Parts: sequence; C-alpha cells; structure tokens
Amino acid sequence: MSEAAAQFNIHDAKTNLSRIIDRVEHGEEIIISRAGTPVAKVIPLNHRVDRVGRGSLAGQLVIAGDWDSPEVNESIARDFGLA
Repeated sequence: MSEAAAQFNIHDAKTNLSRIIDRVEHGEEIIISRAGTPVAKVIPLNHRVDRVGRGSLAGQLVIAGDWDSPEVNESIARDFGLA
C-alpha cells in the first residue's frame, strides 16, 4: 500500500519551500492546499539520460549507401505527407 503524499498549506509551503524541494528530490510527492482544498502536486521530475559524448555510437550504426538518394528522400516525404 502506498503512503499518502505530505500536505502543506500555501503559507507553510512558501515558508518551507527549500525543505519541500529536498523531499521531492528524494522521491516524495507533496500536495499544496488552499483553505484545506488540494490545488497542486509537487512531484519529482525524471532525470535526463546522461550522454556519453560525441562518437559514443561509433561502430554501432550502419548507414545504407543510398541514404540520401532522391528515391529515399521522396519516400520519406511521402511518409510525412509532404509529397
């Protein structure tokens, strides 16, 4: 069973914003309420994938010899409704 999200009223949320952000960074979800009515949820964002760097796919991709031919370009244009 999942735990209920912590709840703060707007005044307490403003006063404790850095603490709330710290909790969210550690996976918690926080509900912000106005006059006892929930109005917002602060949730953690998914972290972006770290890129290894330029050339990290070297030797792993194969490009067809006709990758830029007029026929291939026309086929792609048709796929996107441009031809």
